[in-house]
Amino acid sequence: MGIKFRLILMNFLEFFVWGAWLISMGGYMIVTLHFTGGQVASVYGTMGIASLFMPGLLGIVADRWINAERVLGACHLIGAGLLLWASTIRDYPTLYVVMLLNNMFYMPTIALNNTVSYIVLEKKGFNIVKIFPPIRVWGTVGFIAAMWVVDLAGWTLSQMQLYVSAGSGIILGIYAFTMPGCPPVKTKEKKSIASSLGLDAFVLFRNSRMAIFFVFAMFLGAALQITNAFGLPFISDFSRNYADSFAVRHPNLLTSVSQISETLFILTIPFFLGKFGIKRVMIMSIFAWVFRFGLFAIGNPGSGFIFLLLSMIVYGMAFDFFNISGSLFIEREAPITIRASAQGVFMIMTNGLGSFLGGVGSGWVVDHFTVGGVKDWTSIWLVFSAYALVLGFIFPLAFRYKHVPQTGQLAH
Repeated sequence: MGIKFRLILMNFLEFFVWGAWLISMGGYMIVTLHFTGGQVASVYGTMGIASLFMPGLLGIVADRWINAERVLGACHLIGAGLLLWASTIRDYPTLYVVMLLNNMFYMPTIALNNTVSYIVLEKKGFNIVKIFPPIRVWGTVGFIAAMWVVDLAGWTLSQMQLYVSAGSGIILGIYAFTMPGCPPVKTKEKKSIASSLGLDAFVLFRNSRMAIFFVFAMFLGAALQITNAFGLPFISDFSRNYADSFAVRHPNLLTSVSQISETLFILTIPFFLGKFGIKRVMIMSIFAWVFRFGLFAIGNPGSGFIFLLLSMIVYGMAFDFFNISGSLFIEREAPITIRASAQGVFMIMTNGLGSFLGGVGSGWVVDHFTVGGVKDWTSIWLVFSAYALVLGFIFPLAFRYKHVPQTGQLAH
């Protein structure tokens, strides 16, 4: 079995685990468990809380003491057990705690998955920027496959989605231990106290350009959390007037168009990064979020279905052009001795602080525009669109960057 295929399978399973519940669990909590909007937002917010420290912490472990592939496998096995536990829970306080624990072990695996992929490809002499995106695209395929399995089986409002996720997590946990070894980088240099504690990746913030990049990655992470938490509840709310529509009957299938779009945009990343550089690619991502939310504001499962569909399509650019491109940018900028930690910091900013702020902020906006249990989704999405628009105007002015398209290098 070739190494590319092995990495493809690893990336497929990595996001199959997540896709089984990430999009549909909001509907499960609201419709089946009868949680409030605030409770749903807080459960999704556990991803942000977990990402504040766990990706960085386990990135340090992988950089210094334990092979990255072993840390990846252990996290998935523990996470699978917690998901099985979550499937038996019906009350909010307990589910909140268990999902927090689960996310403490799942969220670091996204960065660890990237780190293992990068190290293995580097050892084999591959060009990471060119080779990794076509491999990573299979992660999105896995996410889509999980969504389709859950939707077509009729489990979008059932705890069965958690069984699907747990089962795939067990398979991936075992499989990760069979990957080529990714040991910590040995160095003879005398370590400072900060280095011994694994804080060296945070020196990247001393570079103003990197600090600004991390801050805007955090703001875009907030935009992603908004979509994760309220995308499916938004579509499900149309059941009053569009109960027989395709969107209401198969919300996961409709939402999976976003991930299908993502697979296509991932393949364009080498071209866009080489041609335009990270700054312009990030600007494209920000304005794609403007359209993502704006199209939701005017869409519906009837005459406005085309706007819902277009919103799903533009999501691919919105997500990939900051998430995947940002990860590749960090990989190139960070010293080899702290690359896992640097990926962990990127996760902290996007899926940690960004996710937490997105959950808190979006929950406040949704509650503000909810009267008598009825949500004014048009106003809600327009507020989110305006948020992205503000980012789109500020980022080009704040982020100092020069791209050299002839060589595809990132210049300081």
